[in-house]
Amino acid sequence: MLECTIAGSLPKPSWLAEPDRLWAPWRLSGDALAGGKRDATLIALKEQEDAGIDIVTDGEQSRQHFVHGFLENIHGIDFGHRVEMGIRADRYKALCPTVTGPLSLSGRVHETEARFARAHTRRPLKFTLPGPMTIADTIADAHYNDRPTLAMALADLLNQEARALEADGVDVIQFDEPAFNVYLEEVGTWGIAALERAAAGLRCRTCVHICYGYGISANIAWKETLGAEWRQYERIFPVLARSRIGQVSLECRNSHVPMELLRLLEGKDVLVGVIDVATEMVETPEEVASLIAEVARYVPLERIFPCTNCGMAPLPRTLSSAKLAALGAGSALARQRLC
Repeated sequence: MLECTIAGSLPKPSWLAEPDRLWAPWRLSGDALAGGKRDATLIALKEQEDAGIDIVTDGEQSRQHFVHGFLENIHGIDFGHRVEMGIRADRYKALCPTVTGPLSLSGRVHETEARFARAHTRRPLKFTLPGPMTIADTIADAHYNDRPTLAMALADLLNQEARALEADGVDVIQFDEPAFNVYLEEVGTWGIAALERAAAGLRCRTCVHICYGYGISANIAWKETLGAEWRQYERIFPVLARSRIGQVSLECRNSHVPMELLRLLEGKDVLVGVIDVATEMVETPEEVASLIAEVARYVPLERIFPCTNCGMAPLPRTLSSAKLAALGAGSALARQRLC
């Protein structure tokens, strides 16, 4: 019980990409870049294992960004035609590639990194993919001109890759959908349908990550506008509980999510964010274990998976490593007390 994991991403070594930032430019090229990505993946796996993380990831070491890392292998998307646009309901601006024609995959997307990670750890392996609603919110559309239609086209491509990842030996496939806590009405009308289409036919564990975003200034400022209680989840948890997705990953540490809302996820595994990625303070094992105990008032122990609030890609590596250690030690302490 209480197997711990991370949301997905870890900081990249400074010799691979510029540190402490999202969309970090690569510092290598050609064969050196390919080798550097493999080396960084080994480091990410070893760091997680040393910290006592039970379900590991590749740390997204081969991707500049969790969305664009998938889009680079799709026909019909023009990275040479980027448009500055507001994403996540204009929370912040980003330079986004443009959909210029029908979408199709140009072969496998993440085969190399998934198989490499699978070959270098005996622990359960989770692999992350962007969710269809979030991708649709992070690209400019000059072809479909209808966001639900675009999301369904993306879901079909995600499903192709997800099925292949399962065949590669991946144990958990997680779809990252931060857009789910922004477009609350659309989650019910087409977001869940697109997500289930992306996960159709998978026999491995499936997860959706829906937290309030990276610990960057735009997200921190947005959270300050949400009031004393963050009740967005109250609208989408019942829809998620009825879905075919097995696990839900969300933010709990230093959030204002009322813990009683977790009851609305009855029947689902809950990846409980017990590590805050928006602060330089390192949690103690006691703090991690205490939050797990609080969540256990609302979620059965066998369905709790301690996790990070979100990805740690923008953090300094020393800080990320310390938080990994706190997650592993705190989860072990909670197992001693609660199991």
